Amino acid sequence: MFTLQPQSSIPLVTQIVDGLRRLIDDGSLRAGTKVPSIRQFAHAHEVSVFTVVEAYDRLVALGYLVSRPHSGFFVRKRAAVENRESGPPGVPGGGYSFDSAWYLRKIFENRHLSMKAGCGWLPHEWLFEDGVRRSLRALAADSIDLGGYGDPKGFPPLREFIRDAMAEQEIAIVPEQVLLTQGSSQALDLAARRLVRAGDAVLVDDPGYANLLFSLRFAGAKLVGVPRTPHGYDLPTLEKLIIEHRPKIFFTQPRLQSPTGSTAQLAHLHRVLQLAEKHDFLVVENDIYVDLDPEPRPSLASLDQLSRVLYVGSYSKTISPNLRVGYLVAHPDLIEDLAQLKMISGLTSSEFSERLVYGALTEGRWRKHLKALRDRLAEAHQRVAGRLARLGFEIFSEPKAGMFLWARHPQLPDAGMLSNQAAGSDIMLGPGHLFTAAMQSTAWIRFNVAFCGEERLFDFLAERVRAGGRDSGDSGDSGDSGDSGDSGDSGDSGDSGDSGDSGDS
Repeated sequence: MFTLQPQSSIPLVTQIVDGLRRLIDDGSLRAGTKVPSIRQFAHAHEVSVFTVVEAYDRLVALGYLVSRPHSGFFVRKRAAVENRESGPPGVPGGGYSFDSAWYLRKIFENRHLSMKAGCGWLPHEWLFEDGVRRSLRALAADSIDLGGYGDPKGFPPLREFIRDAMAEQEIAIVPEQVLLTQGSSQALDLAARRLVRAGDAVLVDDPGYANLLFSLRFAGAKLVGVPRTPHGYDLPTLEKLIIEHRPKIFFTQPRLQSPTGSTAQLAHLHRVLQLAEKHDFLVVENDIYVDLDPEPRPSLASLDQLSRVLYVGSYSKTISPNLRVGYLVAHPDLIEDLAQLKMISGLTSSEFSERLVYGALTEGRWRKHLKALRDRLAEAHQRVAGRLARLGFEIFSEPKAGMFLWARHPQLPDAGMLSNQAAGSDIMLGPGHLFTAAMQSTAWIRFNVAFCGEERLFDFLAERVRAGGRDSGDSGDSGDSGDSGDSGDSGDSGDSGDSGDSGDS
């Protein structure tokens, strides 16, 4: 194929990307051709498995290759390449070494990494397991009818419970305005399918919610990243972007945002709504961490009363991600369209899961569980922020609530490379490029404070800081155990960069 030059100043990853691109561009590798597996390429060229993973991921992101489960990597049809997004300077053809579809699949297949410092969920012992078990026993005793599909909008008593919870947040609705969904991911997907068309300019937090960014890219939206600040949004830049791109919608997470942990100030919320009114766009407010917030504070939905705002919530973070119960609240006219889309794609959501969640919420210990969970997270925030600061990390925001800290270190400029190295030490990190609108390389890392209690995480980070972030030769090869038989080659990265944000839904 081509020969790599290990002594060259050009990184091996770049040499592999450039070499394969040339072969594809000149027709030597035609559309549909299977390229060598990750392990085969690494063995033939005597390079690290992780080096090949990063190169192949970059080629997927650029539109040159496509990953097929259990089959491997294949040359993509050139028509798809013309639509690839431009990327940061210094990366040929744009884009970062990351295949979002691959990531969403592999995060669940590679949960074997024992330390999940970058994941998007809580440890099972922090969740409301006792409440779920009591609810399950009560359901079994009631001999519930498991036939039929249930209400298309979801279990009516749970929708009434959500109406009352919204009232506590000063959002006035009726149960008919609540649509239960399979987690917040389905709620966001329904909103995107109803409101976004291919080619539409869509505002998103930057950095932002990784699952949503992937969903919008898949829909063909033009992502316009709105820079986050520790206090909310870069408002002057937001207004300039609105004038330039004339967006139809803004998907945002004002409270305890993933990945930064930041919360937008009240003045920022008011300004967003003023701009939405002035420039005629809608806002989808992702508020799935509301129950983790110890402070009662306004939301976009409470300020707007669902005139221009669609509100998304979830019980996955605080009760159980396995039950997959989320919800979407919107204006009555819009909720009917969203319910129809839900029925088209999956008929109804699981009434059994919704009954379980309702039982857990109403059995009397829910608020006590939330108080204990918030206190536990506050303690974890203080401990982890202190450890990171002592290692020299810059912390974007210190919310002392929610799950996440967003941090970077001047000696660790490439979070993607660091995550590959961490995987070889049985540690899952959350590299920042997963959360950016353009998937550009970055030093920022998302830390889930609930999973950062083990000393070996900070030992690993301290060792990498001392090494200046350099890749110690073939250190990634220690992760070859994740290269299980080249089954589709998608597992060869040893969880390279799996932040776990697919568990955020």
